[in-house]
Amino acid sequence: MAEYLKIFEVIISLLLIFVILIQNKSVSLNLTNMSGWMNQVKKRWPEKVLHIATIVLWVIFVLNAIALFVI
Repeated sequence: MAEYLKIFEVIISLLLIFVILIQNKSVSLNLTNMSGWMNQVKKRWPEKVLHIATIVLWVIFVLNAIALFVI
């Protein structure tokens, strides 16, 4: 069982690295314009899907790491 979890951990980590690397890096936090209210940044569906996929993969990675620690 532990061998399967180790293989699954490697696969999830590679997927997590891939999803993080393909995300858009041009969006940055602009701290120079602090007058009044700041414009809200709305994510379009590809960025939103990648963001949600990153969160889901991270949760699976952490749960799998905890399962490996317990076993």
